[in-house]
Amino acid sequence: MEEASTKPKMRRLRPLWSLLLVLVLASAWLVGDMLHFIRTPASSEPAEVVMEVPVGMSVPALSELLHEQGLVRSAGKFRWLVRFKGAARQIKAGEYQLSTGLRPGELLNKIIRGEVRLHQITFPEGYTLKQMAELLEASKLVIAERFIAAAANPPFVRSLDIPATSLEGYLFPDTYRFARGLPVKTVLRSFVTMFNQHFGPVQEEQARKLGFTRHQVVILASVVEKETAAAEERPLIAGVFLNRLRRRIRLQSDPTVIYGLRNFDGNLTRAHLQKDTPYNTYTRRGLPIGPICNPGAASIQAVLNPTSTPYLYFVAKKDGTHHFSTNLVEHNAAVLRHQKRR
Repeated sequence: MEEASTKPKMRRLRPLWSLLLVLVLASAWLVGDMLHFIRTPASSEPAEVVMEVPVGMSVPALSELLHEQGLVRSAGKFRWLVRFKGAARQIKAGEYQLSTGLRPGELLNKIIRGEVRLHQITFPEGYTLKQMAELLEASKLVIAERFIAAAANPPFVRSLDIPATSLEGYLFPDTYRFARGLPVKTVLRSFVTMFNQHFGPVQEEQARKLGFTRHQVVILASVVEKETAAAEERPLIAGVFLNRLRRRIRLQSDPTVIYGLRNFDGNLTRAHLQKDTPYNTYTRRGLPIGPICNPGAASIQAVLNPTSTPYLYFVAKKDGTHHFSTNLVEHNAAVLRHQKRR
């Protein structure tokens, strides 16, 4: 009787054991399938994909986007991976350059760490604030108008320890790497940080010995930068300008006049030279009111280490260099010789 009573119980347990076995096998298959997904790149032939992750993008939307771009094999599995790692709140917005050869976990880590795409951009010495803004806008890194407005915002300028109303002159020309979507002020701080690396305590002391402030050095360096493209002439031109400043002779620098003009068409006239502006060194003695461009390290060093010279004048020659003179008679003769049309 006892043996007979156990048989019905065994028969009732068989479906439960079968169901349990099915569940175990299904779970093992799901785990195996997920492990295969995590360990396997989307493609065996890697290809680069550039994509934008907008601010506030949800995990489901991100998963679908990655799947559409061919970066993951399954949006659902990627969604599960994000939640399993507790990374839903760690997604960083930005522009990413990703590869279809990345495993899903590697791809997710890049987005969590915010390894956004960086754009390399080089700014030539002597570019003005406006030119730098236009170059950045052409690379789709900033809106030029906002960049210029922030750079000319006195409270922000002062917060960077710049004794001026604009950052013109302090946007150090160099090669930079910027991510898209950065705040304009963050980009501007990068330029000023680089400037400070090239104009530190040593340069401050050199300026003091010349009787100049840092700002005055930057102003004169910007004029030197615009006056010549010949590197070997910069210390000499700086020396000429310093001689004129000491003797209270007007600098009479064409680039300063041009900077003070609106809508300059490239043809500098006598009327332009006579038009008084805070930047016209033909009508005003001393330095212009502010820098006329963003000088490079060589021009700054030229002002801090000028050539000791008797020259007071120079005129451009056709080869891009200059003829230097000690007196006005010699200078006028050089002007006739090298710039007859003028």
